[in-house]
Amino acid sequence: MSTTRTSSIAVPPPWWPDLSRRGAGLVELMDDPGCDLELLNATYRAFPVVNGLVAGWRRVYLRHLRPLLSAERVTRLLDLGSGGGDLARALAGWARGDGLLIEIVGVDPDHRAHDFASSRPVPAGVEFRRASSAELVAAGETFDVVVSNHVLHHLDDEAREAVLDDSARLATRLVLHADIERARGAYLAYRASTWPWRTRSFVHVDGLLSIRRSFTAEELLDVAPRGWRVVRQWPFRLLLVREIRAGTLDVPRGGGRADA
Repeated sequence: MSTTRTSSIAVPPPWWPDLSRRGAGLVELMDDPGCDLELLNATYRAFPVVNGLVAGWRRVYLRHLRPLLSAERVTRLLDLGSGGGDLARALAGWARGDGLLIEIVGVDPDHRAHDFASSRPVPAGVEFRRASSAELVAAGETFDVVVSNHVLHHLDDEAREAVLDDSARLATRLVLHADIERARGAYLAYRASTWPWRTRSFVHVDGLLSIRRSFTAEELLDVAPRGWRVVRQWPFRLLLVREIRAGTLDVPRGGGRADA
C-alpha cells in the first residue's frame, strides 16, 4: 500500500464540508489505478451490505422493473458500471424468486472490478464482461432495460453525456440511472453509519466523497438531455429515468422534469 493511500484512509473526512456545490474535482480512493487492491476488494465485498441498506434497489425493482418482467419471455437487462456485481446478483435473485425470466449482463471497463465480479459465484442468467457502453453500441447490442448504480457522479460532463446517449441507444424499453442526492442529512447519516469501515476498506471515505460529488435533483435535471426525468426516492436517492416506447425515445414536450 502506498503511503498516500494509507494517509488518505487514516485522515477523518470533515464533519461539515461545503455541500452548496458539487465537489466534481474530488477523486475517490478506489478510482486511483494504484490503490491498495486488498482494500479495493474489501470495498467490493462490503457493497452488498452498504448498497442493500442505502441504495434502495429493492424499491426500484418492485416499482420500475418487476412490472416489465415476464414468466414467459426473457427480459434482457444491462448493468452499466457493474463494479463488484452486487446489483446484478440482487436483481437476478429477486426476479428468480418471483418466477420471472431475466438475463443480466454486467459490464465495467475497469479490469479490477471485472476480475472481482468474475471471481465470485455467478448466478444462472448473469454474465460479467469487461466492456464500456460505447463498445456495446459499436457492437450493435440492445437490451430491454439499462440500469446503473452510483455511476453518474463519477463522470465528467463529456463522459456523462456519452453514457446517457449510449444507454438510450442500448435500451429498447427503459433506462434507470440511480445515484445519491447530495444533502447534509445524507452526509452526516452516512458518516456515522459507516464509521466501522473507515480503516478496513474505502467504503467510509469514498462514500462521503461520493455524496460531495453527487447532484441535487435540480442539478441532475439541468445536465440531463431533453427527454429524461428525475425521480426522488427516500432517503436521499435520485433516479434519472428515460422511457422508450415502440422503438422510439419517449420525449415529453418541454424537456425533463423532477418527480417526487
